Amino acid sequence: MAIRWMRRMGGAFGASFLWLVSLIYFTQGFRSFVWTAVSYQMKDILKLSPSSSQFMFSIAFFPWSIKPAYGILSDCIPINGCKRKPYLVIATVLSLLPWPVLGLISSLMNSHNFLTALLTMQNLGSAMADVVIDAMIAEAVRSERAEFAGDLQSLSWLMMAVGGICGNLLGGYALSSFRICSIFLLFSILPGIQLLSCAFIKEVSSEYPDIRDLKNSQRQERLYSSTISPAGASKSEALRRRKKERNHDSSKLAYREAEDVKEQGSLALSLRCFQSMRSAIYSLCDAFKNPLILRPMAWFFFSHVAVPNLSTVMFYYQTEVLHLGASFLGASRVIGWFGLMIGTYIYNQYLKRMKLQRILMLAHVGLGAVNFLDIVLVSGLNTWLSIPDKYIVLGGSAVADAINQFKFMPFLILSGQLCPPGIEGTLFALFMSINNLGSSVGSFYGAALASVLGISSNSYRNILYGLLIQLFSTFIPIGLLFLIPKEATGLASEKL
Repeated sequence: MAIRWMRRMGGAFGASFLWLVSLIYFTQGFRSFVWTAVSYQMKDILKLSPSSSQFMFSIAFFPWSIKPAYGILSDCIPINGCKRKPYLVIATVLSLLPWPVLGLISSLMNSHNFLTALLTMQNLGSAMADVVIDAMIAEAVRSERAEFAGDLQSLSWLMMAVGGICGNLLGGYALSSFRICSIFLLFSILPGIQLLSCAFIKEVSSEYPDIRDLKNSQRQERLYSSTISPAGASKSEALRRRKKERNHDSSKLAYREAEDVKEQGSLALSLRCFQSMRSAIYSLCDAFKNPLILRPMAWFFFSHVAVPNLSTVMFYYQTEVLHLGASFLGASRVIGWFGLMIGTYIYNQYLKRMKLQRILMLAHVGLGAVNFLDIVLVSGLNTWLSIPDKYIVLGGSAVADAINQFKFMPFLILSGQLCPPGIEGTLFALFMSINNLGSSVGSFYGAALASVLGISSNSYRNILYGLLIQLFSTFIPIGLLFLIPKEATGLASEKL
């Protein structure tokens, strides 16, 4: 069944395109393999405090908050006549370079400024590749291949989940078996394969008139002249000389005309690019003037901003206080990926007909329950109840990812419903950027809160207060659910 499905997909899109899509999304999920090493790099080698590490992560992931910029570039400014492939190559190079640099130049690993700059570059490349491949998918499923749109998206999510599971399983083992610089070098193999795979993707290029045809005609004229007999040449030498002078003048004139056409074409291309960018920006601004778009996006943004992200603080606590190993933490994230897939299944089977306001309210109540599990873990209440710490961590990871999926699926559905015709790709990228920017601000908020409470590697005395603030903040967005349209449900086919 799966083989037949892949063959149908290969016949519709081509094996090289399916391979590239699968590889890019697999690499996105497999990034956990190397980012686990980055977390230990900051904690054990750089000796950064929890708040400093979280602050660095927030900066490094900021490129995911400006995804529309990459979409506008690839839509409006082609390179050598191509809109997608050159930007995908650039993105792959940006995501590839930091890892061999960190693996080969160990001195950079001891400087948090260089490390942050390289990680930001890597995220810039990954975010750009994500936007470009989404655009390529959208273009690939148009017209006669539109019936494969859901299949292609399912393949993308499946490969990301497989990559996440493999990355987390192997990440813990790699940390216990290899040096961190070796892990960086190993991970660079995947972006390297991705870069090679870009060579097999074909994109139609719209070239401007050049002088190649003129040069070919001149070459043919010289070959023809060389075949004339010497006797005939002696009788028409003067005539040929005059014709040669006239042809030379004509060639110079034709060359200048070709250059003028080429220059005019470049000028027209620049003008079209400017007009396309201006039109896209104006369309985005006009779309956001609509309250049906502005209010829901404001809620999703504020739902992240209002809740401080203390994930890095809890990572430090789990490794330094509870002494949980890298292999176990990797396994817990694998459970989280399975929880994400289970959450997607439950949503599609039982929740998609429910009102979005109710789904989002239940999601935040569930997130509050997950935060309460962290409070139980830090307070030691689970020990009093004879529940091992590892069970709390495993259960919290699985439930948290499943509940986050309950929240993310309505975001995707609502974003699809709100996108006006003609600017779906750019506006959807903007919606995703708003969501990512809210997460980044929430991460900055968590770093600032940890710093104010004095939480450090040597003192976790006030971590309970931070978790209590996080718990109460989780319920604040529930009071703002009036921003979500009442009639909106989880069905993508229903219009607002």
